[in-house]
Amino acid sequence: MARIELTPSGVLFNEELHEYWLDGKQLSGITEAIKKMLHPELYQDIPESILKKAAEYGTFVHQQIYDFDHNFVNSGSQEVKDYIQISKQYNLVHEASEFTVTDGQHWASNIDKIYRVSDDTVSIGDIKTYGVLTPEKQELARYQLSTYAWMLQLQNPKLKIDKLFIIHLRNKTMKSGKVEHIASIVFLNRVPSFICEELLECYLNGTAFMNPYDIPSDIASEGSHIRELIETKERVETELNDIKKRIYSTMETMDVKTWITDDGLRLTRKLPTQRSSFNLALFKQENPTIEFESYMKVSTVAGSLLITA
Repeated sequence: MARIELTPSGVLFNEELHEYWLDGKQLSGITEAIKKMLHPELYQDIPESILKKAAEYGTFVHQQIYDFDHNFVNSGSQEVKDYIQISKQYNLVHEASEFTVTDGQHWASNIDKIYRVSDDTVSIGDIKTYGVLTPEKQELARYQLSTYAWMLQLQNPKLKIDKLFIIHLRNKTMKSGKVEHIASIVFLNRVPSFICEELLECYLNGTAFMNPYDIPSDIASEGSHIRELIETKERVETELNDIKKRIYSTMETMDVKTWITDDGLRLTRKLPTQRSSFNLALFKQENPTIEFESYMKVSTVAGSLLITA
């Protein structure tokens, strides 16, 4: 499996100031925008000193993992050992670290980790060092990595994205003396690119973003049951259609039009027919001068719910 030649963004990244520049224009990072649009209150009650320590630890772990993947340097820390174990367990083949992506207009960010899956497919990972990976933090990561995927494919249109995931690493000694040790991988479902674009557009315009994944808990909890019902319906319909085809074929062979079973079920074979319909589009095309609106019958169609998986 050969290395993938990823198309660079052309963005200049000032690591010291954490600034992105493209053709003399400063671009914005996506992380803060996503947080403000989804969970602006997330860290507001946490003291600045704690946030600073958490950021320093996160930077420390990121640098060690970067040195291992990019510079082939193993510090021997527990976090690096855990990262190596996770990489072996999930067959993560490092392709790039801190790879800059952009939409070419307003936004740019560095993708933490890109892993090679095949000659034209990659997965995207992000190192997180949280003490607790709350649902809110997981949702932010889901949008973050989905936005990365969107911009990476803007730069590499033929590239396929396989999986998105968090690599959760932490090895901290608490005040009690207990070691808080976390080493896991959390897979995330990709948010469609048009939704990521909409979120960032709302941020730029100062308008509210209607998160399509914010649904009432009682409806959200029905998801697995609805999926189960759909699968049951599809299975039953397939089975019934197979039975109907077999019965129809037998009736056709025996030249029978009607059967009535012992329990009163009536089986009727409908003979093949021809159906005619009016091609309105073709009529309009061939008769552009004719006023046909007065002949149109308009009726109201009731609204319905479409469920897709």
